[in-house]
Amino acid sequence: MTRRYVTVSIFLIGTEITRGIIADTHGPLLARELSILGYHINRIVIIPDDGSIEPMLRQALQDSDIILLTGGLGPTSDDITRHVVAKLAGVPLVQDEGAFAELYTRIGSRIYGANQRQVCFPEGFTVISNPKGTAPGFWGEIVTSPESRSVLCYAMPGPPVEMHEMFYHRILPELAQLAGHDDTEVTEFSCFLTPESKLEEVCGECAMGGIQWGTRVQEHRISLYLHGGTQESRGFMAQEIGKQLGFGLLVTGDVEGVDLLSNLLVQQKFKMVCAESCTGGLVSKLMTDLDGSSAWFWGGVVSYANQAKETLLGVSSSTIETCGAVSEESVLEMAQGLLRLAQVDFSVSVSGIAGSGGGTKEKPVGTVWFGFASPTIPAIAVKLNFSSYGRASVRRRAALAAILLSYFYLKGADLLDIVSTWQYI
Repeated sequence: MTRRYVTVSIFLIGTEITRGIIADTHGPLLARELSILGYHINRIVIIPDDGSIEPMLRQALQDSDIILLTGGLGPTSDDITRHVVAKLAGVPLVQDEGAFAELYTRIGSRIYGANQRQVCFPEGFTVISNPKGTAPGFWGEIVTSPESRSVLCYAMPGPPVEMHEMFYHRILPELAQLAGHDDTEVTEFSCFLTPESKLEEVCGECAMGGIQWGTRVQEHRISLYLHGGTQESRGFMAQEIGKQLGFGLLVTGDVEGVDLLSNLLVQQKFKMVCAESCTGGLVSKLMTDLDGSSAWFWGGVVSYANQAKETLLGVSSSTIETCGAVSEESVLEMAQGLLRLAQVDFSVSVSGIAGSGGGTKEKPVGTVWFGFASPTIPAIAVKLNFSSYGRASVRRRAALAAILLSYFYLKGADLLDIVSTWQYI
């Protein structure tokens, strides 16, 4: 007989939460995602790092099919999640040699001492790797007595970037495959250059019967999840959302903008360069964050001062005097000048006004020009006007826009047509 999984208890462990130092965001997120899948949430409990979780977990073992834990997996003495789970499962803590080797590769001899606790797990449980931090998660079954029923237990680290990575990419897909809850198919999309509030509004306008949605905000994109309906209806709803957001700003799957461009560069066996002003090297940073980027990234120049643009990139002083550094003419000369210098396949340039000062009526804060040049594709420049939510926000979105537009440029798309559809940036 197939085991049915219906009920879930969620425990959020951290004295910082119970003292109000940080606000809990994990509970609502986990409950929402699991409820969409059809699970019934028995309880959400916030508890300090003082051992008081044990009696509450014992109670949850009597009425829950699944227990989710976040927090308490670090190296300090009050990180006791693994100890409590091992005690309830009736097994010892044992060191996982694979997890030890992985952590040793990352931090070396610092693993000895307190850090070594992070690679000890309840015997028989399975390690969940943590690419975003040092504390792996784990999962396994706790068999209760005298009922002899088993409960699935998943333990995740507390920091949001680590918990999100583990939950969305490892645990949620597994829970979606279990039997017993109201099985609901999920399709994931990646949304770029769109405020969360606007994405929510557009989803509401494009909503179709039987389809629900959820979002997860990340640094350079928002993950959008469509639940329910048929695969065809979810695809149609996504098409309608994409039409409203603008060309290319919603793509299927778990995708970063840099993935689109880097994969295309690899396919075409191209190398790129970038000349940056207002983004201060952020485009180069994002591209070179990827492993193996030396195969397709030649280098970049941060030409912040006008003199740097003239000296390093060959921008004409008369162009800057007549048109300004933030102009179509300047970014074209920046891109073409660096292309001549590097002798590669493609160049992108960025020059704009990130703020908070420096804007004018003709060129307000958020005005950014992008230039693109290639030996085989006609050079072009396009302008975007970003909503100003602060200097860092303009720079971050301009860097992502440069990457996305580079991808479309190399695909042979009409950039002027594309940017005319980007309404909510």
